[in-house]
Amino acid sequence: MSLNPSPRPIAWPMLARQIHTILGMVIAPSILMFALTGGLQIFRLQESHPGYTPAPLIEKLGRVHKDQVFAVQPPRPPRPETARPAGAAAPQEAGKPATPLSKSLLQWFFVLAAVGLFLSTLLGVWMGVTMGRLKIVARWALLAGTVIPVAILLIP
Repeated sequence: MSLNPSPRPIAWPMLARQIHTILGMVIAPSILMFALTGGLQIFRLQESHPGYTPAPLIEKLGRVHKDQVFAVQPPRPPRPETARPAGAAAPQEAGKPATPLSKSLLQWFFVLAAVGLFLSTLLGVWMGVTMGRLKIVARWALLAGTVIPVAILLIP
């Protein structure tokens, strides 16, 4: 046993909480965006379908999620008609097949997960910017986490 008293130990839980707060504030805007756009993409709401055209902002945010580009998807060229023999009838337009129950249930489960992630992250942001000792640092970290990805998207 040493005669010298041991130095004061580092308060690891407090340091871990501070790091968690700062990192959480930096990544929170991205988590919010991915939860929102991911929830929309489950039902392909960022893509045009016959009878449906998404709002340009939803389409652009979907492209950020999937392709890291803030732009509307260029239109696809129409499919060329395949040549049919002279006496052949045109292919029947079959109705859209019904979605299997398991797929529908899983889609709705993932929508609930996206909503839960979004709300949980909002709660964490609120806690970070209103509670604790690092309110000002948390607000700057949140601003940085919002501005940095937007600035990178604007780089040509």
